[in-house]
Amino acid sequence: MMDKMVQSAGRAVASSVGRQVAQAIGKSLGSLLVYTSILTYESWPKIAAFAQQNRLPTMCEFKQMARAGCLVSYGPPFDEFSQRVAKQVDRILRGSPPGDLPIEQPTKFELAINLKTARALGLTIPPNVLLRADEVIE
Repeated sequence: MMDKMVQSAGRAVASSVGRQVAQAIGKSLGSLLVYTSILTYESWPKIAAFAQQNRLPTMCEFKQMARAGCLVSYGPPFDEFSQRVAKQVDRILRGSPPGDLPIEQPTKFELAINLKTARALGLTIPPNVLLRADEVIE
């Protein structure tokens, strides 16, 4: 059984991301899991800088975030995700009731690992994990 506790920083507005994360840091967190929303995506540079400054390994959803400093990302390709959203919005704007639209799920997920961040945190990523990555950022 894992001896870990999950602590939510809550829904932060872009201007208070640092404060929200700082409050979570005060609770002795060992890592940071960032769910993507319009607020976190726009605030990603602040979140990444704060996490790196406080030596917090981060896990994110899109590989673009790993390229910007997140330790590990695992999620659908952002382009595919954006296209699916655009198609759903188009259907709604053309008059389809949102409740009648099918639920669409990604069929492909990408694993990206940022070795530069890993080195800065003093972490070693096992070779078998690196081999499974779709992208390894040096």
